[in-house]
Amino acid sequence: MKKRRQQGILTGMPFMANLAPRTFVDDLDRKIFLAAAPVRIVSLAPSVTEMLFAMGAGGQVVGVTKFCDYPPEAEALPKVSAGTPNIESLVALKPDLVVTSKDFIRPDTLAKLEQLKIPTVVFVDAAVVEDVYRHIQMLGRMLNRQSAADAVVGGMRQQVADITMKTKSRPHPRVLYVLNGDPFVTVGTGSFIHQLIGLAGGINVAQASPVAYPRLSLEEVLRQDPEIIVFPAGVGESVPEEEQRRWRQWTTVTAVKRDRFVQVPSVLLDRPGPRVVEGLDALARQLHPEAFDK
Repeated sequence: MKKRRQQGILTGMPFMANLAPRTFVDDLDRKIFLAAAPVRIVSLAPSVTEMLFAMGAGGQVVGVTKFCDYPPEAEALPKVSAGTPNIESLVALKPDLVVTSKDFIRPDTLAKLEQLKIPTVVFVDAAVVEDVYRHIQMLGRMLNRQSAADAVVGGMRQQVADITMKTKSRPHPRVLYVLNGDPFVTVGTGSFIHQLIGLAGGINVAQASPVAYPRLSLEEVLRQDPEIIVFPAGVGESVPEEEQRRWRQWTTVTAVKRDRFVQVPSVLLDRPGPRVVEGLDALARQLHPEAFDK
């Protein structure tokens, strides 16, 4: 068990490891054969783009999506997707590897890439932060950048440890994370954001839900009585101010009585890439500002 964790493989998660030199298995249990380390990569997910740049492979990225806005260099790269990838544009970039999230690619598009014999790796949405580590380290092995990938993961682990050290002994407030206001969607135990709430020193009021992104009834939210309500903020995935204000009508809720409405940049907390530790830090500072004043 200890050895498997060092390799970034979690019990119960889709098997992903080298089967033989240059042979890999992605989160959909698909085998990917690589004759050599890829040098021209198309990323079809913002989190993947951030992983590649974080390990120093940004110069090998030849195409991204319109949602890939970090680091700033990524915004200048050719765009091959604003949802469904444009196959012709993608093929024209002559990639020797495409990396995507399951949510960013349709089965028919994946089948077309397989037909064209373009190696394509699919990551399933992270359920825990360890999945983010695992994805970074797999890319590192594929690109012969394992040392750089390990350094990225090592830095993330240290940041998580430093933050949890500051919050773990403090009283944990009940937290409601409003991922989407209308319809109302929050995060359950199948989402890494649920884990981040715990690491930041909070208790997710939707922790009884086994799915990643449940829709809680208003009655259930009122019964759970959150002490802090968190909204993602930013240009992309954010909750409009009007929808945030609607929560203030529920005057019996502790968060409303104490005016504990906080915002965290969505690109840090909702995007399962290297910057989740920055999202964790931002969330922990909102939940326990006194722990970071010293």
